[in-house]
Amino acid sequence: MKTIAVIGAGVTGVTTAFVLRELGYKVTVFEKQRYPSIVTSYANGGQLSASNAEVWNHFGTILKAVTWLLKKDAPLKINFWPNWHKVSWLAEFLLQTKNYKKNTIQTVKMAIESRKYMQKIVDDAGIEFDKSNCGILHIYKSHREFEHAHRVNELLALGGLERRRLTENEILTIEPNLEKKFVGGYYTKTDSTGDIHKFTSNLARVAMDRGVNFQQSADVKSIKVLGSEVKIKFNCKDLQDQIETFDMCVICAGVASHKFAKMLGDRVNIYPVKGYSITVPLPDLISQKKAPNVSLLDDEAKIVTSRLGKNRFRVAGTAEIAGHNLDILEARIQPLKNWVESNFPEVSTKDAQPWAGLRPMRPNMMPLVSQGKEPNVFYNTGHGHLGWTLACYTANMVGELIIGSDT
Repeated sequence: MKTIAVIGAGVTGVTTAFVLRELGYKVTVFEKQRYPSIVTSYANGGQLSASNAEVWNHFGTILKAVTWLLKKDAPLKINFWPNWHKVSWLAEFLLQTKNYKKNTIQTVKMAIESRKYMQKIVDDAGIEFDKSNCGILHIYKSHREFEHAHRVNELLALGGLERRRLTENEILTIEPNLEKKFVGGYYTKTDSTGDIHKFTSNLARVAMDRGVNFQQSADVKSIKVLGSEVKIKFNCKDLQDQIETFDMCVICAGVASHKFAKMLGDRVNIYPVKGYSITVPLPDLISQKKAPNVSLLDDEAKIVTSRLGKNRFRVAGTAEIAGHNLDILEARIQPLKNWVESNFPEVSTKDAQPWAGLRPMRPNMMPLVSQGKEPNVFYNTGHGHLGWTLACYTANMVGELIIGSDT
């Protein structure tokens, strides 16, 4: 039985490990944290959203970003302190505007396929993660935003996604708790929501039961390829460095993938784009009744929401280009609270729990699933804002790559 090391125990690493174990490989997962799924795969927006497959490399989005640069509470914030990695990433991001349509269509195709792979994994593993097949409702405050949504919808349709266009009154029939008025919307019945942390950690437990070895609190110091062997040097809980040898490795390390790729002689241009969320407890009957049941995406505010079971409401959004910085800034959390209080005034945000995570983004907004320069090195990383939406599909993609290289 051939051995494979998977670097990273977020949603991408865990789904990859699960798939590879089912394909008959002996898998070891290395994770710097004490538990799986407690960094970027901990408290995201909760959406499994083919309807959010539009990549960000659009001239209109870039122009809006320029107008937001000096606003503390804007959906996008950029730290202007220069470094080569940031500058090169931004330059490549701008160049990718030429591929905006192609990449959006390809992303929605992957997202639709990923639903099928996820259902197979869920049925096989028997895991629970507060999944709701409530659909996702996109809402628009201005006619200008709504017009852009029509053009985006044409691309999503080319990728195979069916959506329903809504009037203001039809929005309220789907989500009657909305307090504010919107000019129109789109509803994607086939999208869903859930708790990414529950999904990933529960899947990790099943993978362990089936023989996947998890090296937790394992800080990987180096990865070296020596002929047909991959040597992983790591440190567990500040004890003496250890080295283990494998036949192959898969890099699923989120924003750290950039660092590991350098060790292996590959260029993987992934930059951390920070996002924030709040988890709003719903402890009383009024809050539970007045919080939305349908998942929402406010395109103008760049805010998404998910109802996680009866007692929790997740609200997420914003993008911050500020390097490997996980500080939680009140100026970024407050707009999320304000949005809840404006649209659902009877839902209290007093005990909202803030969180921040680093999305691993490539300039073209597409995940990287590929073989490295070394034939026994593979990448499954760079999923950006659609990590959970695409993870089950890309895990199977990298599995097929490995089988193909192994024959």
